[in-house]
Amino acid sequence: MRSHTIAVIEDEQTIASSIAARLGKEGFTVEVAGDGPSGVELCERTRPDLVILDLMLPGFDGLEVCRRIQRDRHVPVLMLTARDTETDVLVGLGVGADDYMTKPFSVRELVARVQAILRRAQRVPGPGGMPIQLGDLRIDPGTREVSRGGNPVHLTPIEFDLLFKLASHPNMVHTRDHLLSDVWGYEDAFEGRTVDSHVGALRKKLGADVIRTVHGVGYAMNPPR
Repeated sequence: MRSHTIAVIEDEQTIASSIAARLGKEGFTVEVAGDGPSGVELCERTRPDLVILDLMLPGFDGLEVCRRIQRDRHVPVLMLTARDTETDVLVGLGVGADDYMTKPFSVRELVARVQAILRRAQRVPGPGGMPIQLGDLRIDPGTREVSRGGNPVHLTPIEFDLLFKLASHPNMVHTRDHLLSDVWGYEDAFEGRTVDSHVGALRKKLGADVIRTVHGVGYAMNPPR
């Protein structure tokens, strides 16, 4: 089995070296870049299986890096940010990041997240099944296309998986831990803010009425009318 290649785009050398050393011990091939332009060049040259991407970079920022490396193909991105504001996270998820971690973070947890993201990326798509129609929201698992009111809505792969999970059981309440396990494939219960942020991204794209928050528990699909 070939070694997965991971691109680490991080301008803080201490952090980049720590991540690269730990991933190397786990058997990954690691390439490192320290600014936006060289990060894009690195991804074009090596076509990595996953990118660990800092939000704040010299040259141009991680959001622009994410936009450029996603143009030709979807590559899983784990975003690192020193800022935990909702706007920063939603923008990062909106340009194609699969997950995010806030500095400072545990390198052990980062490795676990990398492994989970790669497992998810390697899943063999199922047979699809019949489209789900909930009010004016249509979700087609075969083509992985979503529309609302007849207008197509572009979702990232993880956003689609989360929406499909919720829509498959309308009105059923799903805890954050169950969603992390079933959608993200995390064997350990990481912080539930990952789920919260992706729900926020879905609401931004589909409307605030689509997913209902059950305070203290999790989320449920709220079939739109």
